[in-house]
Amino acid sequence: MLHLKGPAGALEALLDMPPGGRAPRAAAVFAHPLPIEGGTMHTKAVYQGVKGLARVGVAVLRFNFRGVGRSEGAWDEGRGESADFVAALDYMAARYPSLPLWSAGFSFGSWVALEQGAADDRVKVLIGIAPPVEGRGYTFPATLESGKPKFLIQGEEDEICPLPALRRFYAQLREPKELVVIPDADHLFEGRTQEVGEAIEDLLGDFNA
Repeated sequence: MLHLKGPAGALEALLDMPPGGRAPRAAAVFAHPLPIEGGTMHTKAVYQGVKGLARVGVAVLRFNFRGVGRSEGAWDEGRGESADFVAALDYMAARYPSLPLWSAGFSFGSWVALEQGAADDRVKVLIGIAPPVEGRGYTFPATLESGKPKFLIQGEEDEICPLPALRRFYAQLREPKELVVIPDADHLFEGRTQEVGEAIEDLLGDFNA
């Protein structure tokens, strides 16, 4: 367990490394779903996404936003959580200064990761799992303007972020971009979280940032 210095105090975090002692080829920060609806760095889809990235050679930092688990501070309606994510990017950039930096997240965390990653020149790759692109009040101006590679994963039966809305959003994104739809999966990918990790492997296994 790690404790990072965050804007509102210490942030509880875990660092996953590539298996077999392999040297990482990239460093990533992975953000979790909405804290006020029970999201944590241990959410199943986050866990599987992190493991998928580790299997393709990425050192991955996942952390609890302020007020979650043992992270200090309190819910700040996305503003403070975005600052927490930048602090996590700072940590990974300092720990792995020679590696490309990737930005990833699930649900609310994908909004944070996509927007902060798109705006940060250090970040080379954007990964969004079930991003809340419609009906939740989140906007994605930096993501829509970004020319960075964007990889999206969505459940076919997502009840929070419906697939048609995601497809409309995806059509507006600049290239390069890729989308994987997991059949019969709901927003939390219940019973199908392992497929989230597998989708990440398929998308990024041969990708060179």
